[in-house]
Amino acid sequence: MPFTPILATLGYIFSPDGREVLLIHRNARTNDPHFGKYNGLGGKLERDEDVVAGFHREIREEAGISCDELNLAGTISWPGFGKNGEDWFGFIFRVTHWSGTPFASNPEGALEWVPVERVMTLPLWDGDRFFLPLVFDPAAPAFHGVMPYQGGRPICWSYSTLPR
Repeated sequence: MPFTPILATLGYIFSPDGREVLLIHRNARTNDPHFGKYNGLGGKLERDEDVVAGFHREIREEAGISCDELNLAGTISWPGFGKNGEDWFGFIFRVTHWSGTPFASNPEGALEWVPVERVMTLPLWDGDRFFLPLVFDPAAPAFHGVMPYQGGRPICWSYSTLPR
């Protein structure tokens, strides 16, 4: 069976000094499967856009800012991640320079600057705890992982990096 995932982007926007990251606290809709969790910003790609253009669009829509400098932290395949078992494939970005004033909130919840060292203490998707250390280490090479989900939870995690 061919792998036909939903393509998405996920980004972590860092403060100018790199000590904080802008996250969304999904607290606006109680019927949201992400309700109560913190997450990076991003979303599904549109049919007619490339990954970087889709990421820029999502950040403008969700945070009201423009990404001036970003790099690919990695990619993750999430088989079975969707609420109906859909497969997802995500492109994970670090944003180190941006312009504009971030929104205080959007229809999904409040946008909050969180100290990087505090992120792992927040309510997150269980799987985020596996890959976020790679995202928050600016010296880490780009990673390419797979994290199958079953029953709304990750069942394993593995990743590779390319030699520099």
